[in-house]
Amino acid sequence: MTTTPATIEAPARLRAAGLRVTVQRVAVLESLSAHPHASAELVHSALPPHVSGVALPTVHGILNDLTGAGLVRRVNLPDAGSALYEVQHELDNHHHVQCVECGRVEDVACAVGEAPCLHPSHDHGMRILEASVTYRAICSDCERK
Repeated sequence: MTTTPATIEAPARLRAAGLRVTVQRVAVLESLSAHPHASAELVHSALPPHVSGVALPTVHGILNDLTGAGLVRRVNLPDAGSALYEVQHELDNHHHVQCVECGRVEDVACAVGEAPCLHPSHDHGMRILEASVTYRAICSDCERK
């Protein structure tokens, strides 16, 4: 097996988050690093052959553990069909652009200029944790069709 930065980083990130390092967790984290904005099904299908016997419900459980530990972010986008996941990086604050035709999702740096609705008009006594912006678009490949 070739050693990559993700191979070295995943165990350390799991330990730092207080999670036990397992072959399955490392494989899911590495798969997600290679396939950002992936559904649990895509993560499952992209697991390397040396991690055999990992069922889809196990991948869902691992993604929940990684999300709870702050290593992975769950992204809910319109028309995505299911939740998507991406590796959470420290001090990473970004938005998403999603093609309404093919569903392709890409990261977009924080909004520049006037902040569109990032501060609610009334918080109803709640402490706001985050605001999510999704730009809906048509990608250039779908535009040409």
